[in-house]
Amino acid sequence: MKFDILTIFPKFFESFKTEALILRAQKKELVEINIHNLRDYADDARGTVDDRPYGGGAGMVLMFPPIYKAIEKIKSKIKGKSKKTKIIVFNPKGNKFTQAMAREWSKLDRVVMVCGRYEGIDERVMTELADEEISIGDYVLFGGEVPAMVVMEAVTRLIPGAIGKQESLKDESFNDAGEMGREQLTKFIEYPHYTRPEVVVVKKKKVKVPEVLLSGDHKKIEEWRREQSK
Repeated sequence: MKFDILTIFPKFFESFKTEALILRAQKKELVEINIHNLRDYADDARGTVDDRPYGGGAGMVLMFPPIYKAIEKIKSKIKGKSKKTKIIVFNPKGNKFTQAMAREWSKLDRVVMVCGRYEGIDERVMTELADEEISIGDYVLFGGEVPAMVVMEAVTRLIPGAIGKQESLKDESFNDAGEMGREQLTKFIEYPHYTRPEVVVVKKKKVKVPEVLLSGDHKKIEEWRREQSK
């Protein structure tokens, strides 16, 4: 899986690429993260990538040409027409990103993500270049860099071999094909987890682990977890 990020702030991703499971996935050659500085595709020596909006209004808008050039360069490196590539733009009006999308995208060869900034992106990027517009929630951020990290984490962890134990994915939240024991569940929230110590003290109050989890009765534990997930 290759991730291509189009951004005017490439340094946002420096620590993201070099930490934890994302780093391990890269070392195992399960994913490749390519950061493209849009200023490198500008038409002038100053690296201009934004301009005032037609019709007036506050703020600046990211221009079409640098984004188009960057995407065309990425496409030129894709060998063969069979490669499965998706170009997405982060936009508040886009489709809500879900676990089902993450699972579907984990089967692609390449995901290209355009990170907006300032007042937005020239609409022709969405209408002429993008396959899909995506939102990660009903709120507004400074730009698309954080959403790009969200997508990369959600997708990467679903690629076989990216996490230590593949069974960790089996009963997690929002799993459309979740399996708990012999029962198939859909779109549930994962049950609560507890670990040592058995008792913690909060403001002089003792808070214990649920007794059923200490019982050793696996059938009762499975039933409890199923009820909690509902």
